[in-house]
Amino acid sequence: MNYWIAPSILSADFSRLGEEIRDVLTAGADVIHFDVMDNHYVPNLTIGPLVLESLRKAGIDATMDVHLMVKPVDRLIGDFLSAGADIISVHPETTEHLHRTLSLIREGGAKAGLVFNPATPVDQLAEVIDLVDLVLIMSVNPGFGGQAFIASSLTKVADVREMIDASGRDIRLEIDGGIKADNIADAARAGADTFVAGSAIFSAGADYETTIRSMRDALASV
Repeated sequence: MNYWIAPSILSADFSRLGEEIRDVLTAGADVIHFDVMDNHYVPNLTIGPLVLESLRKAGIDATMDVHLMVKPVDRLIGDFLSAGADIISVHPETTEHLHRTLSLIREGGAKAGLVFNPATPVDQLAEVIDLVDLVLIMSVNPGFGGQAFIASSLTKVADVREMIDASGRDIRLEIDGGIKADNIADAARAGADTFVAGSAIFSAGADYETTIRSMRDALASV
């Protein structure tokens, strides 16, 4: 299995964001998870497309996995495409026309992701699976970093893994929320292949390499 570890910059030191991103990439991260919150759909306010654009201008060419927690969502998709997003993921609750929204992302040249909150059923995936390149299962309620992992999310991961395998399509299955070295293997056994970790990595001080290595060691046991 080709596992991806995706540090979430929500937990990074924003006073030196570019340096933080370079450090985790050097330490072995595969992609950068870019959390966008609007203080409307979720109770927090974070960053917008100008931050992503500035990182690109600074020469950071890593895969940017943009998670849009904003409502309505369509208006910002074009801005993030122009800023350099590689993957853009949306929640079904943030758009009136999910098929159209996912199509906008893919027509703009990015990969499209669909996000399911802990209490959101995954039924809608079947209706748009031909437009989806990534499914993100939230193992916390979105809005804040550092929350405790919701164990029942693993059942949802397993259910979505079955749907993906049955589709025959190449779709990443991501999990986000409370992921650490001591539970990342459980998420992998349930079917996840992409793991977002924020505080578990950035709260490790400067020793990002040791933290990421411990996660990879856990994944190697699966």
